Parts: sequence; C-alpha cells; structure tokens
Amino acid sequence: MANNLLVVILSLWGIAIQNYSLKDVSTFEAFLIEAFAPIQRGALSTREKVSSMLDHYVMIVNTSKDNADLRKRVDELNNKIFEFQEVKKENERLKQLLQFGKEIPREKVLAQIVSWDASNEFKVLRINKGSSDGLKKMSPVITMNGLVGYVYRLTPNYADILTILDQNNRVDSIVARTRSHGIVEGISEFKCRLKYVNRTERVEVGDEVITAGLGDIYPKGIKVGKITQIDKENYGITQSIVVTPSVNFHKLEEVVVLIEKTEDENRDLAKEQSNE
Repeated sequence: MANNLLVVILSLWGIAIQNYSLKDVSTFEAFLIEAFAPIQRGALSTREKVSSMLDHYVMIVNTSKDNADLRKRVDELNNKIFEFQEVKKENERLKQLLQFGKEIPREKVLAQIVSWDASNEFKVLRINKGSSDGLKKMSPVITMNGLVGYVYRLTPNYADILTILDQNNRVDSIVARTRSHGIVEGISEFKCRLKYVNRTERVEVGDEVITAGLGDIYPKGIKVGKITQIDKENYGITQSIVVTPSVNFHKLEEVVVLIEKTEDENRDLAKEQSNE
C-alpha cells in the first residue's frame, strides 16, 4: 500500500516539473512550410469563397422563390380588384337600367347577353333569361340607349332576340321632330333604313327616330336611332333615309325585356295586392 502511494506521488511530481523543450525547425521542414502554406491559405480562401457562394446562391434561390410567390399573390390581388371593378360597373349599369323606363307600364326583366349570331352582325342575340323567368314571345327588348329588338324564340332558361338590324324586324316609327311616319328595317353594316317617308317631308340628318307605338310589340316613344343619311331621288314619292341605331350593339352586355301582363294576370296581381 505504501509502495503504491509512493509511485503515485512520484508520478504526479514528474508531471508537475515536466518542461517541454522548444524544437528547432529543420531546413527541409522550413521549405515544406514555406512551400505549402500559400497553397493551404489558397485552399482555405477557396473553401470560404465556395461556402460564401453557396450561401449566397441559397439566399438568391430563396429570394427568387419569395419574389415568385409575391408576384403570384400580386397577380391574384390584381385579378380580384379587376373582378370587383367589373362587378361595380355591372351593378351601375343594372341600376341605370332599372331606373330607366319607369314610365313604361310593363314588367321589366333584366338579362345578360350570352352569345350572338355566327355572322357577327348582331342580328340575333341570346340572353340568359327564358320562359321560366316570365318571358314571352314578341316581348320588346330595350336598353337605356334605345330599342334592341324583340323575343322571337324561347326556351325555359334562354331567349333569342331578333334585333332591329335584321331586315325581317320591321319597326313602326316616327321622326320625333316632324312626326313623319315610316317603317325601320335593318340593312347592313349596323345600319337601318327608314322606309315609306314621303319625299315632301322635311326630315333632316340628325333627326331622332322613335317607336310609333302602333301594333302589339313596341310601346311608343322608345329611341330607335338617328337619321345619318338622306337621298331624295328624282323619281318616286318616298325618300331613301339611313338610320344609325341608338344602341351600340358592339358594347351591348345587358338588356331589359318588357313583359305585358294579360288581363287574367293583372286581375290576379290586383287580387294579391288587395289581400295584402
């Protein structure tokens, strides 16, 4: 036991007094150090640069991804803003249509244009309302700008409108200023012709043409268009008059269908109102 303790003490004392000697560098070792140190330094610098480039690349990739996400989000928000603006414009147009024609004693049904004839001459339009919405054949169709045409074909959910641009749609009309009577028919190039106006009638370019209210289709006083050309021929008793429609069919989106109630429907409506 005593011997073991003595060995431990001697060992600890040897470690405590141990003195590390300084080692001189040989010429060969100095040569190796001087030769390889710059290479080691370059390798370390290259590693640091590569590491920095990788970090920078990762940062660029992440930034690019963030930018792409932000651009996508911005595009989505812009689309929503555009949709809201379109809804606002549509609501304004519908509000104007509802306020228009209050003096016309007919029920009004708002409808949107969903298609037009393949010839792209807007002689026939299709709307998104039909018989299930109360529409009837021969119901006049208007906008706040003027006359569009009438319903000539129906399904439960859709209706086709024969516009005043079609030559088969004849509108009894009068010139508002002179009260000259004639018939408006479609011709071509989005124009109509006012026929059967006596050549002695002093109509002028710029005169407004409105519905005469004759027949069972169109109520009186709806704008049809304006006279844009007059040719008084040397022979015959009538004038050749060209009318430009008041409605811009290229920009037509919504219309109002005027529905005239029958006597039975008016009687039922009056009964419902009296019960209330």
